[in-house]
Amino acid sequence: MYGPDFAADPHAVYARLRTLGPAAPVELAPGAHATLVTDYRAALEVLRTPEIFGKDARRWRALADGRVAPDNPVVPMMAYRPNCLFSDGEAHTRLRQAVTDSLARIDPNALRGYVERSADTLIDRFAGLGEADLLGAYAKVLPLLVFQQLFGCPPELGDRLVEGFSGIFDGVDAERADALITSSLVELVALKREQPGADMTSWLMAHHARLSDEELIHQHVVLIGAGTEPQQNLIANALRLLLSDDRFAGDLAGGSMPVEDALDEVLWLDPPMANYGVHYPVQDVDFGGVPLAAGEPVVVSFAAANTDPALLTTRRTGNRAHLAWSAGPHHCPAKDAARLIAAVAVEKLLDRLPDLELAVPADRLVWRPGPFHRALTALPVRFPPAPPAGPRPAPVHDLSAVRRPGPGPVPPYEQPQSAPSPQQADLPGDSRWNASPARTAGPAPSRFSPPPSGSTPPAATSTGRPPGSGPAARRRPWSFLAEWWRGQ
Repeated sequence: MYGPDFAADPHAVYARLRTLGPAAPVELAPGAHATLVTDYRAALEVLRTPEIFGKDARRWRALADGRVAPDNPVVPMMAYRPNCLFSDGEAHTRLRQAVTDSLARIDPNALRGYVERSADTLIDRFAGLGEADLLGAYAKVLPLLVFQQLFGCPPELGDRLVEGFSGIFDGVDAERADALITSSLVELVALKREQPGADMTSWLMAHHARLSDEELIHQHVVLIGAGTEPQQNLIANALRLLLSDDRFAGDLAGGSMPVEDALDEVLWLDPPMANYGVHYPVQDVDFGGVPLAAGEPVVVSFAAANTDPALLTTRRTGNRAHLAWSAGPHHCPAKDAARLIAAVAVEKLLDRLPDLELAVPADRLVWRPGPFHRALTALPVRFPPAPPAGPRPAPVHDLSAVRRPGPGPVPPYEQPQSAPSPQQADLPGDSRWNASPARTAGPAPSRFSPPPSGSTPPAATSTGRPPGSGPAARRRPWSFLAEWWRGQ
């Protein structure tokens, strides 16, 4: 599943695997073997029965006994980390609650405005050129601007995180890439302990779960990883569909299907994370006639399950029963905001450049190899040159939800813990979320008295390292981030 043939036509591979049953053996990378679930109902069984299929990757026997080397390219994506993605039971509940409570503080209206302004800034850079690589110059950069804002991440650290996450998703020098991510996040956590603000990093620090620094770092790995690479792929894959499918091609401004329907189509047929949801059987199990050994990885193919011929309906428009966001206790907590970011990004681009067309035939677009993602290497387009959007309001640096007064006491983890320093007083954000001390030792709390901090939709999800195509991609796409951060 790591070669160019699989990348070019994964659905042909899924069709062959289905002949072997609901799950079949695959090789994710040289020497890294797993079982891939291709059946929709079987996928739901894996995702929804944590008592049989656990997420704690410390069960991975092949890694523990040396059959899989520590520097294997899939290890950073599959090995245990102390975060909500790789935990079960009470540990998962505690870590997941910190994430969902923090995501709930994001104001979707402020997020929409920030995405729109970021999109206009990026489009202005290539609108007058008449051609661009929409992956390198737009779909890749937009999520980076958003995640830097959401996590209070300075652009210099953002550059390094982009490089690191690109490496682990592509499986290129993944061990070095993983180390780069860790060192960058160590710096970010240290920075936000000194200068908390209205951002996800500070909110996670202040949460009553009292995450240790190690837990904070690895919570960020899953959140930023999900907020960059998959988000980029969702935007790019939706644009590819809009520009190549007969139902969308032509006059996009008057297309017969709205952008939301195009996103549904992509999430069913080409989900940005095509294969993941790694689980480990807690004991040997017979899985629909397929023997699964305890501790050997079971990977869910969201793309294959979504296109399972046994599904009773082929209607995808408006149908949200796909597994692109996973399911069960580990379903994506940020799917609403991820979809919002993608929809706004696509709508803004088509509004500004309604006469977009692919610069090459759709069948000549190249897909990036890799077992987990469904990602293009480039998306070259051409269009009549257009003028800049004109003056815009300065970017908003506070995406936190406005909390209105209401009955009842303020939850303890939102109460002020100390007066802000003069340096902190100049920062945007909510002083109620000043960081609390990290938990250092002792058992994790297993019960939570304060309720979740709201129901406002979450935020986040994408990155890669595609080659440039056309004049707009001659600079590193993330080289614009420092300029944007300074408001230039």
